Amino acid sequence: MFLKFLIVVLLLGLLASLGTGFYFLMVDQGNTRKRRLFNSLGVRLSLAVALMVVLVYGVSSGKLKSQAPWERHGVAGESTQPPADALTGDR
Repeated sequence: MFLKFLIVVLLLGLLASLGTGFYFLMVDQGNTRKRRLFNSLGVRLSLAVALMVVLVYGVSSGKLKSQAPWERHGVAGESTQPPADALTGDR
């Protein structure tokens, strides 16, 4: 549960950094001495890398699982093994 909370917090941080970057882009137009836009980009990049690390950790540790219907394994009424004729090639 903590992992999902952390993912949501990182996504909200990315959105906030994107908004501040847009604000700095509009306010600091033409001013080459202000580096706020680049700092916002650095924060956004750091948050994106942290989000990717958390997602890879969650999937590799098994704490995050896909619930997509095409990835279901062992659904009731369905066999997880292919038919016998598919294995031998006989028809």
